[in-house]
This record gives sequence, C-alpha cells and structure tokens, in this order.
Amino acid sequence: MSLYRLNRLFNPGSGRALDVAVDHGLFGEPSFLTGIENMGSVVDALVRANPDAIQLTLGQARLLQSVPGKAKPALVLRTDVANVYGNPLDEHIFSHHFPQAIEEAVRLDAVAVCANLMHLPGRPEIREANIRSIMALREQATRYGMPLMIEPLVMQDNAKAGGGYMVDGDTAKIVTLVRQAKELGADLIKADPTDDIADYHRVIEVAGDVPLLVRGGGRVDDRTLLERTAAVLEQGASGIVYGRNVVQHSKPAGITAALMAVLHTGASVDEALAIVEGSAS
Repeated sequence: MSLYRLNRLFNPGSGRALDVAVDHGLFGEPSFLTGIENMGSVVDALVRANPDAIQLTLGQARLLQSVPGKAKPALVLRTDVANVYGNPLDEHIFSHHFPQAIEEAVRLDAVAVCANLMHLPGRPEIREANIRSIMALREQATRYGMPLMIEPLVMQDNAKAGGGYMVDGDTAKIVTLVRQAKELGADLIKADPTDDIADYHRVIEVAGDVPLLVRGGGRVDDRTLLERTAAVLEQGASGIVYGRNVVQHSKPAGITAALMAVLHTGASVDEALAIVEGSAS
C-alpha cells in the first residue's frame, strides 16, 4: 500500500522528519502541562518555527489545521489515552483509543496517527489493551490509507522508579518491543533512545524497512540533545519526535531551527548550538 500522506511528513531532500509532540494534556497529569498551558500560543509559536509536523490530540488539532495556507507543519494525531504516568500509579490502570480515530484523522487531514505499545513490569493488562487498540486501528488505517505510528514504551518498575513517567533504556527491552511494533503492522515507529546510544543501530535494524523516529524523553541540555540527535541519525534513524525539549525550551524557535539544521542539512552540533544562541527568545 502506498502511503502518500507521508510525503507531507518527511523532508524530500533529507528523507527525515522532526515531529514536535504537544499531546501531553490528554493524559491528565498536572506536571505535563508546564509550558503548554496556553495551547493556542504554543501552536502559533510552533507554526512560525515550522517543524515538519506537530503531534496533537483530537481536541487540539483544529488549532493547527485552521491555519490557512500550505506552508505549515503536518498533523500527527494522537489516538489513545492512558493513566500510566501518575505518581503513584492509580490502582486501576487503563488505555483506550478513540473508536473513530482513523475517520477523525482523515477529516482532520492528518499525515499519520500515533498509538502506544507499553511495557510496564508486572502489568501485562496495559500491553494487552494497547495491542487490542493497535489491531483495531490497523484495520481502519489500512481501509483509509492512514499511516499508523506505533510508540513502543518500555517503562521502569513503578516501585523502583518512585512512580511517574520513567523510561527504561535497556537496549534488549527496547529492541524486543520495537520488533513487536513492526510485527503488529506499524507504518512508522516512535521509540526511546537507548541508555548506551551507540547501541541504537540495533533498534534501527530490528525496525527494518519501517521508518523509525526517536523520542526525546525528559528535558536535557542543548548539547546533550543535539549530540544524541546526531548519533541516532548517524545510525539510521529517520527522524525525531521531541516534545518537552522544544516546548519547554527558552527559545523554542531556536532549538527547532537547530534540530532542523541537523536533520536536513547535516549541521554539526556546534553549528546547531550557534543557531540556538543566535535566536531570539
């Protein structure tokens, strides 16, 4: 199946993409709202910064798609909601997808939809719920020609991590979950960086011919972010999906321009840092 919508996601020159994720509000965690309290302003700022895509929810997608003209970021639509990020976790955890998510994505002119595939130690029911969602979404995505991005998330044991949103960067665990995402029919995969970033070629290898975009995770300093970006691209990643490292940055337009330069024109880390430093707040 030809997924023509992806022509609006990936840069035609580099074949890569920067997707800025601003779907955090869907998960109902107060700490996730820092820096994105006013979504109208956030989306306006991102449209001006012009990454390849912005990842939004059903309730916020109109903020992007109501912007007139063709020269704006593409829409990636989040399709599912879960309560796995609390500290401490709720006694009952869940994950559900919007029943008409693919039709909504078509109506909203999205280039892809995104759904989780989570591994929580000792909680197989959340992975089962994700797999059921992915199977339902895959059937509809095939019918409508909508690319399906699967997001494998290997999370730490909640008791050891102290609760909350803690990713496990173990290479073998990430490789295993990425492989399952591919087996479930992913058109795109959005995966965490490994603790040893030099291992990332193993994640790329197991994804095979499915484009893999690397998640940003928690906030880090600019040099660390840019060095990690360059490293995963060198090992074959097709792009990046960063959220808090862009929207919580003091210079969101500057860091966006820097990341786009690394992705699309092969800028060095030092050249990208200079772009950030020379940009306006």
